[in-house]
Amino acid sequence: MSHYKLMASAFAVALAVTGSCIAYEKKSNFNFKAINSSANSADWNPMAPWKLPEGFTQHVVSNESNLNIYDGGRDDWHDMNTINETGPQAGRFMYRTHEVRGVPEGGAVSVVDLNTGETKILVQDVSWTALDGIRWTQWGTLVFAEETMGGRFFEVILNPNDRMKVLEVIDRPAVGRLAHEGIDIDAAGNVYVVDEHRGRSQGCDGNVPCGGGVYKFVPNTYGDLSSGALYVLKVTGPDGTGQGEWVGPIDASHARKSGTDFGGQSYQRPEDLEIIGKTLYIAVTEGPRDEKGKEHYEGRVLSLELDNMMVKNFIKPDVNVSVEIGKPGDANFQTGFDSVDNLAETPDGRLMVIEDNKPSDIWVASKKTNKFGAAKKVELFGSLTDPGAEGTGIYFSPLDPDTLYVNIQHSAADDGDATWAISKKRRDHHDRDDH
Repeated sequence: MSHYKLMASAFAVALAVTGSCIAYEKKSNFNFKAINSSANSADWNPMAPWKLPEGFTQHVVSNESNLNIYDGGRDDWHDMNTINETGPQAGRFMYRTHEVRGVPEGGAVSVVDLNTGETKILVQDVSWTALDGIRWTQWGTLVFAEETMGGRFFEVILNPNDRMKVLEVIDRPAVGRLAHEGIDIDAAGNVYVVDEHRGRSQGCDGNVPCGGGVYKFVPNTYGDLSSGALYVLKVTGPDGTGQGEWVGPIDASHARKSGTDFGGQSYQRPEDLEIIGKTLYIAVTEGPRDEKGKEHYEGRVLSLELDNMMVKNFIKPDVNVSVEIGKPGDANFQTGFDSVDNLAETPDGRLMVIEDNKPSDIWVASKKTNKFGAAKKVELFGSLTDPGAEGTGIYFSPLDPDTLYVNIQHSAADDGDATWAISKKRRDHHDRDDH
C-alpha cells in the first residue's frame, strides 16, 4: 500500500473513533442584529465595501496589491476559499481559486499565509479555465474544479513540510466531467458535486430538461478519488422537490447526459453545496422560466435529508424571504432574495447564503423549520456596496470561527478584487450574550 493510501486509511480509523475533525470543536455563537436593507452603491467605500451589522469589522486579507496574477487592468476574479483544516500548521494557509476564462496564462489557485501575509500562486496551468469550487479533504489534500462544460476535477497533493508548495496535481475524471462549482465531502469520503447548467431551459443536444443535476461520487477506497461510482439525484415530486434517490452508476465522462438518461433531476443552475449535520443544502441560482423567458421565482436553496432522501424548499422567495424588487435607490425598491450563489456553515450550525447579484446580499437562515421544511427565519447579515462587483466564496474556518472570509470579484475599483475578513468585535467578559 502506498504512503498516501496508508495516510488515508489511518485518517479513516481516526474519523470513526473521534468523528470528523473538520467539524467545529465547539459551536460559537454568531449572533447579530439584521441590517435593515441591501446596500446602495451610492454609499460605496472601497476601504469598507460591506454593509454589516453593528459590532462587526472588515479588513482586507489579500488583494491585487499583494498578488496581481492577471495584470494589464484585468481582474483576478478571486472566487472560492478554503483553509488547511487538518494536519501540520492547520488553519494557517488559505487557498483560493480564480475564475478567469480565456486568458493565456490559464487558471490559477493562490495561497495566503495568514500569519505572515505572504501570497503566491500555488498552481497554474495554461489549459485550466474558470476555476471555481475548492475544498480541503479529510485526508489532507485540496480538491478544485472547472466551471465549464466537461470541466475537470483536480486533487492537489501538498508538500507536508511546506503547505505553500505542491508535490502533484492529479486529474480525477471518475468524479465526473461537469460544469463544476460546489463541492462538499461527507464523513465517509463521498464527494458531492453539481452541474452549473441551466438544465430547465438550455438542456443538451436539443433536449430539455437535461443536466443541471446534483451528483454523488462514492470512491472504491476511502481517500482515493481515482476510482469509484458516480450517481445522480433523482426526485419524484413537484418542481424538483419530494422523494429523492441516488441512481446510477452513470458515465462519469459524459455525466450531464448520462445523469439525465438515468432520470436525474434537472435544476436551473445549481451552484453550491453545503453539508450541515445530516442535511445537504443545494443553492439553485435561478428559477424555472415561462415561455417568454421570465423566471417564476429568483432562485432558491433546497435541503436534502441524507438519511431519508427527502428534498424540500429550505429558502424560497415569497415563501420565507421577500422577493427583491428593483435596485437600492429606486422609489419602489424592496430588499429581497435574488440569485443565490454560495453557501457556508456558520459557527453555530446555521446556513449562510450569498447572492450572485448586485447588490450582493448575505443571508443567514435559522435551523428551525416549518412543517414544510422551510427555515422559519431568514435574516440579512450583510450587503456589498461595490457597484461593479459580486461577493463570493463565503467560508468560516473551523479553526477560527470568529472570522467570515468572503471574496469580491470584478470590483469597480482598479485591481480591487480581494479576499476580505469580517469579524465580530471582541467584547468584555461582563458584556456577554445571554440568549
